[in-house]
Amino acid sequence: MPPKKKTQTSKASAAANGSASPALSAVSGVSEDSVVTLDDKMNELSLQGNDDAESTTSAATAASKGKPAAKANGKAARASKTASKTSKKGGSAAPASAAAAAPAEGTSDDSGRTAAGVLTSHKDSRDIKIEQASLSFHSQVLLTDAELEFNFGRRYGLIGPNGCGKSTFLEAMASREFPIPVHIDTYLLKEEYPPTDFAALDAVVNDAKEEVRRLEAMMEEVMADDPESPILEDIFARIDMLDESTFEARASEILHGLGFTHETMKKKTRDLSGGWRMRVALARALFIKPTLLLLDQPTNHLDLGACVWLEEYLKRYDRILVVVSHSQDFMNNVCTNIARFLPSKKKLAYYSGNYDQYVKTREELETNQMKQFERQQAEIKHMKEFIASVGTYANLVRQAKSRQKILDKMEAAGLVEEVEQEKSFRFRFENVGKLPPPVLTFTNVSFAYTGKKEDDIYRNLDFGVDMDSRVALVGPNGAGKSTLLKIMSGELNPQGGQVSRHTSMKLVRYHQHAADQLDMDKSAVDYLRDKFVEHPRDISYWRQQIGKFGLTGNNQLCEIRKLSDGQRARIVFCELALSKPHIILFDEPTNALDIETIDSLAEAINDWDGGVVLVSHDFRLIGQVAEQIIVCENRKCTPWQGSILEYKEKLKKEVQADLHFA
Repeated sequence: MPPKKKTQTSKASAAANGSASPALSAVSGVSEDSVVTLDDKMNELSLQGNDDAESTTSAATAASKGKPAAKANGKAARASKTASKTSKKGGSAAPASAAAAAPAEGTSDDSGRTAAGVLTSHKDSRDIKIEQASLSFHSQVLLTDAELEFNFGRRYGLIGPNGCGKSTFLEAMASREFPIPVHIDTYLLKEEYPPTDFAALDAVVNDAKEEVRRLEAMMEEVMADDPESPILEDIFARIDMLDESTFEARASEILHGLGFTHETMKKKTRDLSGGWRMRVALARALFIKPTLLLLDQPTNHLDLGACVWLEEYLKRYDRILVVVSHSQDFMNNVCTNIARFLPSKKKLAYYSGNYDQYVKTREELETNQMKQFERQQAEIKHMKEFIASVGTYANLVRQAKSRQKILDKMEAAGLVEEVEQEKSFRFRFENVGKLPPPVLTFTNVSFAYTGKKEDDIYRNLDFGVDMDSRVALVGPNGAGKSTLLKIMSGELNPQGGQVSRHTSMKLVRYHQHAADQLDMDKSAVDYLRDKFVEHPRDISYWRQQIGKFGLTGNNQLCEIRKLSDGQRARIVFCELALSKPHIILFDEPTNALDIETIDSLAEAINDWDGGVVLVSHDFRLIGQVAEQIIVCENRKCTPWQGSILEYKEKLKKEVQADLHFA
């Protein structure tokens, strides 16, 4: 009799936190108070996961395999020790049991996250299949009785509306709150590399050396337990790939692709900003190539050139990749499969192909489903009408009973469900009327943070923005795109030249850390009501206002700290709209948004009568709204004669000319 398939289960929890401070203020005029500014020195918010999950093997399980309990427990302890070494700086990994475990009750800590599941793939397989998966965060159930399936060699785009639990899911996977086999090492890019005395290049190389030691230790343990284990082949291949003599060259190549120069590679990580340390963490993940790589919005800290490089690199990733991204373009170029959160059903749905193929397949499936639903409902209606019309006619009663049995069987087998229409909403920025030009002009402007001419970021710059402007600023990191927005807003003053602003102009700057500055202890309704005291105090009025931006139900009334980053961003957009500006400066507005929200933002910009200056790494958003593209580079701003797709093709050719894969 063949042995029964072994299963693994686990449950655990992890942490989330937030910060608080005022986010937006506005007045009119040309003084410093004439501009709405959002302080971008706040710390980035991220859900903090518990990187370790306990793993034990019961004596009963050991006995069922014919092994002494002490020996089985020792094997699990060695495996747990090896797996714990996979938790690295800038990422997340955790141990799991090497042996099968019976279903057990999970634990819950102050994070409010709980996960569970049953491993049904073979314990030595490089594929991951988990059934009966459940996941909750605080009181919100995200998944229930779901199936998780991620196959080796595939690259999955994880999609769903803001707040559905994508980031929470990645953290649960990385922390092994789901039963992931111990030999599958995981890495979640969720926080920057810590500030240390190591140079950026040395940080990546040192972590690679640690990875080699971890693999060698795992190899010895696996060989001691089972010299014929299929796991060994993959371990040997990975050790061969991590040739120490090539470490520095390969690490330099990856860092260069992510925007580092030879000088910045030599900088200590404590001297780098959070965004650059995040790139170090990303470089480390790409270098060691974990079996399960989990990326949550990996392009957020990258310029357009680095985004193109990352696309080219990841589309050759040959292990398991699960990525959350707001960029359709990115997922089209990288993903082989799409996994879609279904919030109403608490399940994941899987589709083959990239994002565009997913859209096409989903449309076809929903069209067919709707036809089947309508046909079935018509049949049910016809049978019910016949049954109701029979009355006491004896010759028809038998037919009526027969049709009732057919109805009962249809319901027992499960009726075709009606296609669920996703809730749609539209941003709207209230029109404020035109101001006569010039509205915002730069004349012979020069700027350097040090004040020294040799350090100029811009020199002798002439530039103008009116209420008809739809300008996108592009260029490499460090070229001064965000700096230019700060000069426009008045946060920075030029050392040379003049910036002129219309006396009636109101200007708002939205930046990527704007949501960090909300009062996390208040609800969205209370925050906005306290911010705009001149508006009605009625709670229904404020629920209507924030509801226009896609934040509905209890999410309007719970503490802001319990909302996802994307939901917090919607509060800031509502706040921005209520400020009624003439000019909006957008600095990476898409970082926390889902695809549908980005499309709504593009529509709102196109329908609005004010001026827009946009800095974004999202090629699609730029293509939707920009009428003029300005390249910021070499201390000047130069108009790009072409579309944003043509600019991307230029970057791609440059990347392909320089990119060499190990």
